[in-house]
Amino acid sequence: MRRGIRGVTATALVAGLALAATACGGGGSGDGGNSGGELSGTVTFWDTSNDAEKATYRKLAEGFQKQHPKVRVKYVNVPFGDANAKFKNAAGGNSGAPDVMRTEVAWVADFANLGYLAPLDGTPALDTTDDYLPQAVGSTKFKGKTYAAPQVIDTLGLFYNKKLLKDAGVEVPKTFDELAKAAKKIKAKTGATALYLRGDDPYWFLPYLYGEGGDMVNARDKVVEIDDGAGVKAFKTIKDLVDSKAAVTDATDGQENQLKALKDGDVAMAVDGPWDIEGARAGKAFQDKKNLGVAPVPGGSSAQGSPQGGWNLSVYAGSKNLQASYAFVKYMSSAKVQQETNEKLSLLPTRKSVYDVPAVKNNEMVKFFKPAVDGAVQRPWIAEGNSLFEPIKVQMNKVLTGAATPEQAAKATGNAYRKLLKDYK
Repeated sequence: MRRGIRGVTATALVAGLALAATACGGGGSGDGGNSGGELSGTVTFWDTSNDAEKATYRKLAEGFQKQHPKVRVKYVNVPFGDANAKFKNAAGGNSGAPDVMRTEVAWVADFANLGYLAPLDGTPALDTTDDYLPQAVGSTKFKGKTYAAPQVIDTLGLFYNKKLLKDAGVEVPKTFDELAKAAKKIKAKTGATALYLRGDDPYWFLPYLYGEGGDMVNARDKVVEIDDGAGVKAFKTIKDLVDSKAAVTDATDGQENQLKALKDGDVAMAVDGPWDIEGARAGKAFQDKKNLGVAPVPGGSSAQGSPQGGWNLSVYAGSKNLQASYAFVKYMSSAKVQQETNEKLSLLPTRKSVYDVPAVKNNEMVKFFKPAVDGAVQRPWIAEGNSLFEPIKVQMNKVLTGAATPEQAAKATGNAYRKLLKDYK
């Protein structure tokens, strides 16, 4: 999930599976679910995984119940696009918040700043912390405390249809300029559009920005950077790709539309992440699973890069069953569970030791995405980090529809950032 603010849904649909029919927000014994040294009570878990992943996470939750028979887990699958606001509403109103939530990496600092998360330092939730990838730990920290355990790490790559590129006689593009030049040949030889461009989601704007050597902000020096020359070039790149018909885009439903276009063979390439590997392989274009190729995201005129994403596990500060919740986080972020998740879903572990397991090491998607993650660009892990995306989303739409020039879009985004970040230059 996904990572950024991937896959915004139109309605607040929440599919819940109650492994035990109990109320949200815990409800353990008076000593926090640790009566007589044995964990008990209820742990409500909000899982934000997608349709291809949620069955696996449900089974993992059931596995925790088997280890702790007196603990009852209430599993609730919350669509990613609804989860942030839903959690804030529940936590802010002190009613209905889960004990444990699968939090997108950009949400942790925001939730912690609001006082909604329990610090995990010194609790059983943080187990063998030196085994975590260093880059996965950054998003779990806020003002010197740890508010999450890393569960999944990811970044973006270029998914491509090997057959379509071969039939068109083109190589996998290393830059967006190469992609644009190959687009006419792909269309003429195969009938497919070269690229599906996620114009609805600002997370997908970042590779274009990084490709021009830019960034959203410099959090260390407190400087807004998106309205410099790199930001202008990034907006121009997405506009040129769509105007030249090298790419197709949509203002909404990009997650579903992109995956469908790729699965059906309507597009030859799409920028996507490991969370969509299984979804892509379910399509007719990839009945032969080997037909799905993954390469680095194309670069821009001066650089190449994609954002670090992923998922953490956080505990609600108001949980009535903290001890069982800590144990659940420990279990769900354990090496054993991360290995199982990788083997079933090809999601990337956050624990170094898991990459030494032969089944994980030899996973074809791990072979690509692990080096990509090692080189991914860290986002600013600040409380306002998630809010930085909305101004980009607004201006992407304006640029792609011709309502604003790239120069106007970059300037407007920078102005929005300075209103949000009062002490930034």
